[in-house]
Amino acid sequence: MTMPHRLLGNSGISVSALGLGTVKLGRNTGVRYPDTFELPTAREAQRLLDQAADLGINLLDTAPAYGSSEKTLGSILKGHRQKWVLTTKVGESFDGSVSSYSFDAGAVMGSVHRSLADLQTDWLDVVLIHSDGDDLAILNDSDVLPSLLQLKAQGLIRAVGISHKTIAGAERAIELGCDVIMATLNLSEQQELTTIKQAGEAGCGVLVKKPLASGFQGLDSLRFAVDAPGVSSVIVGTIDPDHLRADAVAVQGS
Repeated sequence: MTMPHRLLGNSGISVSALGLGTVKLGRNTGVRYPDTFELPTAREAQRLLDQAADLGINLLDTAPAYGSSEKTLGSILKGHRQKWVLTTKVGESFDGSVSSYSFDAGAVMGSVHRSLADLQTDWLDVVLIHSDGDDLAILNDSDVLPSLLQLKAQGLIRAVGISHKTIAGAERAIELGCDVIMATLNLSEQQELTTIKQAGEAGCGVLVKKPLASGFQGLDSLRFAVDAPGVSSVIVGTIDPDHLRADAVAVQGS
């Protein structure tokens, strides 16, 4: 079996059906997982990404709010950038103890340029708005989407969208022509199934967060999410090589 790849909506970007979330590469405080964990060493992080590549995974999801994740990825991917699809975010920052949010133009521009520097790359494949929950106000009233579209026009970003918290936010993003949404979907949270299907039909790529409900669901939940109509890729956040391999086998066999 080989890892299936799918187009991310109409963006022209091909992504593996399983993506690797990298919050655990850089942050282990203020996260909602059933077990505590230590951040991996540079060598352990390198081995994890090597394994991901061997499994056919090409999508890496990160964010400034994930602590040192972007810098860790940047040091590993240097010289191998072309092999990967990088997704990061704007709007949320993390100071080591609490998150803060800013969606004005200056904050967005600064965040993207810091991500480019930390990831040691000239472009970002996908940049998502890291919502604080007030999706409609962010999309309708803030500077964030126009700022991201400006950066896209400059060639620094290939696709833009939102990691939303509400169905209304997802629907508005689709209406506004966003390239990508990041939706929550697992066996215990199926409220967005219809919206995800609508996004797919509209040519909007769909990334799924929490397909394992932050570690509280099993592989059946992962297979359920990856098989849902409209889904481009499901993101699992793990630093355990055995878990990653099991997830990949489940996706390949779904």
